[in-house]
Amino acid sequence: MVVLGIDPGFAIVGFGVVRCGPGRQDLLSCGAVRTEAGQPLPRRLLQIENDLSELFETFHPDAMAIEELYFTNNVTTGIGVAQARGVILCAAERAGVPIYEYSPSEVKLAVTGYGKAEKRQVMDMTKRLLRLKSVIRPDDAADAVAIALCHARSNTSRLQSADAARPGSGRYAVKHPSK
Repeated sequence: MVVLGIDPGFAIVGFGVVRCGPGRQDLLSCGAVRTEAGQPLPRRLLQIENDLSELFETFHPDAMAIEELYFTNNVTTGIGVAQARGVILCAAERAGVPIYEYSPSEVKLAVTGYGKAEKRQVMDMTKRLLRLKSVIRPDDAADAVAIALCHARSNTSRLQSADAARPGSGRYAVKHPSK
């Protein structure tokens, strides 16, 4: 199974593509979609949609795992991220890719075994699980890879649960009534 992990944003969208099998995960690709500061938000959102569509076409993921929206202080930034996240969800739906959402604490728990792990602990464990020589950079890509690993290691994953093999049947899955 190929999982596309997404760390949503509107300036930077982190992505990680992980091939998952029983007892093994391999990193296929990771990086960041960057939009140009100063450009109108609609243009930035269009770039995100185009770049995500290209990822779907290139890797043909079996699932997309995305971090739930989380922001505390800056509502303005949160609104932009929410808009970008909406574009990402629409691109996945258009591509027919099942969508699974995870909170930051669920990602930390799945990757490190501790829901309040620090970022450096998540990055180090991601490196170990994928047998990499160094920690993934940039941070947005590392976060996206951890989100993909979370899905691979979760009970909603097709690898872990026969029930989860149906799109929309996982605990965190977005419902796909047209399928």
